[in-house]
Amino acid sequence: MSQTPIEDLLADLGEPDTYPRELSWLSFNARVLQEAQDKDVPLIQRVRYLGIFSNNLDEFFRVRVAEVRRLISMSNGKSRQRAEKLLAAIQYRVLTLQQEFEAIYVKLLRELTRKGVYLINETQLQEGQLAFVEAFFHSKVKPELEPILLRDDQPIPHLTDESLYLAVDIETTSGPQYALLEVPTKKLGRFIEVPGRKHGKGSKGRVFIVLDNIIRACLPQVFRGVFEIESVSAYCFKFSRDAELEIDSSINESLIAKMASGLKQRRRADAVRFVFDEKMPRRMLDYLRKRFGFGKYDSMIPGARYHNSKDFMGFPNPGSKYLEYKPRPTIPIARLEGDGSIFAAIREQDVFLYYPYHAFDYIIDVLKTAALDPDVIKIRICLYRVAENSRVVDALINANDNGKAVQVVVELAARFDEQANIAWAQRLTDTGIEVIFGIPGLKVHSKLFLIERRESQKVRYYSHIGTGNFNEKSARLYTDFSLLTFDQTIGRDVAKVFDFLKFNYRRPDYEQLLVSPHSSRSGLMAMIDREIQHAKGGYRAAMILKCNNLVDQQLSNKLYEASQAGVEIRLIIRGMCSLLPGVEGLSENIEAISIVDRYLEHARVYVFHNRGHPAYYFGSADLMTRNIDFRVEVLCPLLDVNAQKMLQDILDQQWHDNVKARRLNTHQDNVLLSSAKHMANLQSQETIYRYLSTGKLPRYPKSKMRQPSMRRRRG
Repeated sequence: MSQTPIEDLLADLGEPDTYPRELSWLSFNARVLQEAQDKDVPLIQRVRYLGIFSNNLDEFFRVRVAEVRRLISMSNGKSRQRAEKLLAAIQYRVLTLQQEFEAIYVKLLRELTRKGVYLINETQLQEGQLAFVEAFFHSKVKPELEPILLRDDQPIPHLTDESLYLAVDIETTSGPQYALLEVPTKKLGRFIEVPGRKHGKGSKGRVFIVLDNIIRACLPQVFRGVFEIESVSAYCFKFSRDAELEIDSSINESLIAKMASGLKQRRRADAVRFVFDEKMPRRMLDYLRKRFGFGKYDSMIPGARYHNSKDFMGFPNPGSKYLEYKPRPTIPIARLEGDGSIFAAIREQDVFLYYPYHAFDYIIDVLKTAALDPDVIKIRICLYRVAENSRVVDALINANDNGKAVQVVVELAARFDEQANIAWAQRLTDTGIEVIFGIPGLKVHSKLFLIERRESQKVRYYSHIGTGNFNEKSARLYTDFSLLTFDQTIGRDVAKVFDFLKFNYRRPDYEQLLVSPHSSRSGLMAMIDREIQHAKGGYRAAMILKCNNLVDQQLSNKLYEASQAGVEIRLIIRGMCSLLPGVEGLSENIEAISIVDRYLEHARVYVFHNRGHPAYYFGSADLMTRNIDFRVEVLCPLLDVNAQKMLQDILDQQWHDNVKARRLNTHQDNVLLSSAKHMANLQSQETIYRYLSTGKLPRYPKSKMRQPSMRRRRG
């Protein structure tokens, strides 16, 4: 069998025992696209998956492709050749994914039509609809338009990569003219509902038109009185720019000012992708290519008529509930629902939460209670990404108003949330709260807070360690764990983390926590080594690693070593996986799956068999070099027996998912796991909800992770 072009390119890369992380990331996005194809997924949600795919691809070009381009420009020899081949492989894969996207988009439009939902263009407007569109254009759209005429003697003004543009081709009596129009989707939205049309037996369907087609319908009006127009047409295009922030440490100014300056620089950074309507006239495309200064390493990708498809994430549901996922009520935790003190509940037993199955409101309740409790002395917290109208921030401000000492670590360099975090930092500072901006060169990605409370003339710690951000919105969309604990050893460790963030010349010693960049790598390596020694000693050895990304080479090599020693390794990886599972002589004892479903799998959990006394760790750190060595991350042991059982049951259900799980093989071709013989369909996000609601587990092979390990007989 002949190889595909991408396989040829991969072969040329010559990376032993590794799958390129950029291509692995595209494989993850292909899994998202599979969900848009799945007829068992509600129709409107399938349309929204197109938006998620497009948004992911935008971020991919702004981050990953931009990094490859920088590597090309900064390297030479074999390194440069390898980077160039990787970029070629990326461009090939993106083009094939884009073609799949367009085909799925066409199919979904047909299915929407069958359900009485119409997405029409400007040529399909009926008389009454055209009148509505023209009125909407003159009252709402035209006041927002600021056309830019392109002239050779004038530079092109700066264009942002967040926006959608129309390149306008104007045929006038004196020759062709070109202009640019930014489509004002931020102010008006992308999808505009127009008067309906008959559907089926007299019922009226719902009709939508995208804002760019409204502009197309009224395009001559934009240039009325400027040119004698013979014909005019418009073609969509968009940019993706390098998202890397360069902060000049030599400049003597505040960190906030430096970040603001860096954000301005990002808005003017090099374009790494130019996506355009494939029907754009060649002369126009050549003109834009020349004026924008695109080179051979810039990705110029032809597409269909519509771009900025990330807007599909907000595609409206016209009213039929069955067209999208039915909302699920959160599962209450009885001992947190009463009138008693939430601090007493935490003292009695650890609270282990799993979002979005449990409510994030419990976290808000803890912070609000701490803000009012006269025995609470101090609250310390790390903020990475918070909701737009954050009740977490409101609770912190209330605590400060009630005389508590409040210390907030704000990570200004949270990618794509920098501007919001600058605003939050300024608001917190203005209220008198102590704000810390972390450590130069180390992002603070930890999901921590610490409440210090005076009890029996002693200061006691109430700690939170989690895998997700303190964000009410993402807690409804992402699967994440949160631990609330009264364990004083863990509390002292969390306090040491906060002390390090304030006085970073100190190197703390931690009793329980694994903390990046201090002890995460050595701690994880030690636990893998322990399983290797158990396997070599003739005992059963196993581990389960669940995270978003596994791309660290040292950890991958250690897992290869463990596999060769006989350790059974199960990987549940949402996104990038550079490790090659199931390779004879290298990784035959490693299996890997990826789950893409209703919620975004976001938790990081690491379980080591330890001869039947498993060690459970969870926290903020992925298995990436940046997370292990260049961020402040926290992994926490889960010590509560009931919480351990809950976590193991969840992991087991995910491992046996045969509906939404894809097997990750050496080709990362995303083959869905088929139902095993004598085993019913198991969709883990569905069964986990039932399990947490009722305590009942689905049927699947019994887990051996918590079984004692006996020495194997030697043959």
